[in-house]
Amino acid sequence: MGSVDSSIKQSTIIAGKLRRYHHLTVRQQLLWPRLVLLNLRDSFLVGIGFIQSLFKLVVWRPDVVFTKGGYVCLPVGLAARLLRIPLVIHDSDAHPGLTNRILARFATSIATGAPLEYYSYPKAISKYVGIPISSAYHPVSELEQRDAKQQWGINPDRPLIVVTGGGLGAQRINDTVAETLDELLKIGSVILISGTGQYDELRSLMPQNNSHFQLHAFTTEMPTLLAAADVVVTRAGATTILELAALAKPTILIPNAKLTGGHQLKNAAVYTDKNAVLVVNEEAMMDHKELLVEAIKSVMSDMPKARDMAQNLSKFARPHAADDVADMIVKASTTRTL
Repeated sequence: MGSVDSSIKQSTIIAGKLRRYHHLTVRQQLLWPRLVLLNLRDSFLVGIGFIQSLFKLVVWRPDVVFTKGGYVCLPVGLAARLLRIPLVIHDSDAHPGLTNRILARFATSIATGAPLEYYSYPKAISKYVGIPISSAYHPVSELEQRDAKQQWGINPDRPLIVVTGGGLGAQRINDTVAETLDELLKIGSVILISGTGQYDELRSLMPQNNSHFQLHAFTTEMPTLLAAADVVVTRAGATTILELAALAKPTILIPNAKLTGGHQLKNAAVYTDKNAVLVVNEEAMMDHKELLVEAIKSVMSDMPKARDMAQNLSKFARPHAADDVADMIVKASTTRTL
C-alpha cells in the first residue's frame, strides 16, 4: 500500500460488520454460535461509531461526505444524514453491499463501477463512472509488452500466463497451478503471485525462478506484470477487472462464490454478458484441475477470439473515473441546506 499524503487528516472510528456467507443458508448461520455472538457485538460497535462520527462531523463541519462502501462507512453515512450533510457514495461491485444499500436511500448522488442496469439504485441520482484506478494501467504495444517481460526476466518469445489471487492470494488457485504446472508450462511461461500465507509451502514444491516460471508472494509492480501478460487468471474483484480492462488483456476469472452476497459471481456476470471474459467455476475446478488448463488453452489457441474478448473488456475501461467522481462530490457539496 502506498503512503498517505501527510496533508490529509486521518481519524478513526469504531465500526462493526454483519458477517454473512453466501455459501451458507440463513439457518446455518443462525445456528453458528460464534457468528451470532460476533454480529451481536458488532451491532453495538456500529452504535459507538455512529456517536463518534456525529461528534467528528459536528466539529469538522464538512460540506460533503463521500463513502466507498464497506461496514466502516455505515456510521459515518448515517451521521451525515442526521446532520443533513450531502452524501455521495461509490459502489465498485455489481452487487451493492449492505452498507451502500442502506445509505443509498439518503444519498445525494451515487457513482457505480458497473453499468446502471446492474443496480436498483434510483437512476435520477446515479451515474456509471467506473472505478478510479492508477494511470499506470493502460494499453501497451507489442514492443512495450516484450520490454515488460524482459524486465521480469521472462523469455519475451513465449506467451506469458499471469495468475494472481489478489492481495492475500487464493489457496485453491495456487494449489491448482501447483498441480498443473507441467501442463501450463507447455502452453507458455507462468508467473504466480501467491500471497504471503502459502508462499513458503509453494516454494518448496515448485521450481526455482527462471525465464519460464516465477513464484512471488506479492509484487509492487503489478502494472508492469499485467502489461507483460498474454493472459491473466484472477479472482473477480471489481478493481482488478477494471485494471485489466484498462490494459485490454484476455482475462480468465475464477470468482470466489463464498463471499458476501456472491458479489464476485455477480461481478463476473457483468463481463460474461458482454463476452469480455472467460469464467472458470471454482468448485468444478477443484474436482477437475484440468479445467484451468483447458480454459487457458482455449484462450491461447485462438488469438483472434482472445483479442475480441480483450477488446470487449476494454470497453468497460473508464480512464476519467476519478475526475467524474470528484465532479460529483464537488457538485453535491453545493447542495447543502442548513
